[in-house]
Amino acid sequence: MLAKHGGVPIRTKPWVPTFISSEEFDDMEKSYVMRVLEKKRVFRFYGEGLQDSEAAKLEQLYRERTQTDHALAVNAGTSALVSALVGAGIGPGDEVIVPAYTYIATAAAVLIARAVPVIVEIDETLTMDPAAFEAAITPYTKAVIPVHMRGTPCQMDEIMAIARRRKLAVIEDVAQANGGSYKGRPLGGIGDAGCFSFQQYKVVTSGEGGMVVTNDAELQARASVYHDCAVTFWGVEPTARIPSFAGENYRMSEIQAALGLAQSEKIDSVVARLRKAKQMIVEGIADVEGIQLQRVPDPDGDVSYSLVFFLPDGQRALAFSELLSAEGIPNGTIHNNGFADRHIYVNWDYVLDKRGATPNDTPWNCASYKGNVQYDKNMCPRSLELLGRAISVSVHQSTTSEDCQDAIEAIRKVAAHMAQAENGTSLQNQ
Repeated sequence: MLAKHGGVPIRTKPWVPTFISSEEFDDMEKSYVMRVLEKKRVFRFYGEGLQDSEAAKLEQLYRERTQTDHALAVNAGTSALVSALVGAGIGPGDEVIVPAYTYIATAAAVLIARAVPVIVEIDETLTMDPAAFEAAITPYTKAVIPVHMRGTPCQMDEIMAIARRRKLAVIEDVAQANGGSYKGRPLGGIGDAGCFSFQQYKVVTSGEGGMVVTNDAELQARASVYHDCAVTFWGVEPTARIPSFAGENYRMSEIQAALGLAQSEKIDSVVARLRKAKQMIVEGIADVEGIQLQRVPDPDGDVSYSLVFFLPDGQRALAFSELLSAEGIPNGTIHNNGFADRHIYVNWDYVLDKRGATPNDTPWNCASYKGNVQYDKNMCPRSLELLGRAISVSVHQSTTSEDCQDAIEAIRKVAAHMAQAENGTSLQNQ
């Protein structure tokens, strides 16, 4: 009997922790942070020894991990996206294509760069649909931001082929997929630039923080100038000769960098444990009738902290979710913030309303923009349909074999019940 109907739940213990990153804190993080405090140098560009700074060490780690020539540490993932866009020459009058399912910061970064976001459909991978991307290209399109959402790598072969054919810059948003890969290539090192986030909900954290990686020396130089309005005052030589221009202050502090460095040295271990746990659950439910597993473009490159499967429709997904929760396996749907509202385009209010900080000279109405992008809440019906019937279960690096078996048993139990219900009593009566 189902737990919701008075039966014994499969699991009574708490499910996995919320955070991946901060659960890894140990003496290494303490040691690295204390190293900064003992040096009494918390500002990266203070004094001599710039290449020995914690931020420089973190940049070196990401150059090596992503197999790129350049890396730039910044204070947030959003800052990384903005710096990369400006680095790629994106600005007023330009359009940048983004997926309908991503954190609002992806679209916000485009607006901060004074360009216009164009929102396109996702597919069964829950990442950007390459066909929708190509269909949305206009004479004003200058870049695309594929987002490796919830650790799932995008279909980068298709996206890169389209972008190269149409001469568009590709800025990978790797905020939610640090440590992932696509066909053997590290995420972030495939496009023209890759952008990472070290916010606490991410795979590694420095509290806040981010990173831009690229093989393009001019993009790196422009991003560096933009990330620090005074960068040329610190004795730092740009990677390419470019005219200086006004920028922001997106610098990463040494304390952030030290914490991020300790965390980033643990990525491979964390991701290996995540993959082992997710694979065990996937194998245990692969033959379950009535559910469809998310299509992952490269399962070997999946960061694997999110198990997603689809029900035939939204009503069944909601019913399944409630029954699964009662069995002791927390999960998320579009209805209960497991797929947080701010990650779905319909809730990007200031984007859909074309609202800037002031009503005058927004990216949509500035003199440089000749396009006519229109938004409405029904513009990506396929994305809403997919998200409406999707269920997500969080996987953690601490997930044990027993935890995996509980998830498998609970999913199979609920699926079997719903299959029986389909042949008899309606779902409303279960």
